[in-house]
Amino acid sequence: MSASDRASPPSPSALRGIEKPRHHSVPPGSDRGDARNQQLADALGIVVVSVDYRLAPVHPWPAAPDDCETAALWLLEHAEARFGTTRLAIGGFSAGATRAMTTLLRLRDRGVVDSFAGAALQFGTYDMSGLTPAGRLIAEEYFIQAYAGHVTDRTAPDISPVYGDLRGLPPLVMVAGSVDVLLEDNMAMAARVSAAGGEVDLRIYPEARHGFASRSTGMAKAALCDIECWLADRFSAASS
Repeated sequence: MSASDRASPPSPSALRGIEKPRHHSVPPGSDRGDARNQQLADALGIVVVSVDYRLAPVHPWPAAPDDCETAALWLLEHAEARFGTTRLAIGGFSAGATRAMTTLLRLRDRGVVDSFAGAALQFGTYDMSGLTPAGRLIAEEYFIQAYAGHVTDRTAPDISPVYGDLRGLPPLVMVAGSVDVLLEDNMAMAARVSAAGGEVDLRIYPEARHGFASRSTGMAKAALCDIECWLADRFSAASS
């Protein structure tokens, strides 16, 4: 774990762990992100490790997924000694959800994903190729060019996980708003995970736009509460 990664411990309790890649446009040390991580840590009695991965355009793909994989591998090796647990989950917000998914695929390919009880993914981007109907809706977005504009084939699963082999992943909860430009992308990803035999819970919140869970609204509170309850159930299942 690098010096720029952050761990938010809870009040004393039985510990579990969750890794949260940050959104690509949130600066390291974001007070809002830290406050949310602390809230999650206190609500569930977990340690939240937030990964300040390198950012595009200065550091385009594969820098960010490399950093997230490194943090996940560090947790797998050190979580029990440092935090007293081997029960892990992963989550992310917007581009952080994309990083969480690519991290799971990398860990699955290494044969070490079974330590993760689940993943909570909030309105991620899963097709940056612009080839699917969902992908075409965001094909001209600057962040895609900044992150992977140098890549000829952006259907590579490490960039666009919707094209990957999605078998053998832990259970997922996917959160999106009904008027989010990424709704179709999230629906397509959920369908592909389900078709691959995975357990996925897609939750769509009415009249909610991209990033809605970060705002001070009743809908945001409902979504965050749903995520907390889902993670609590996953940790309980992992310990039984």
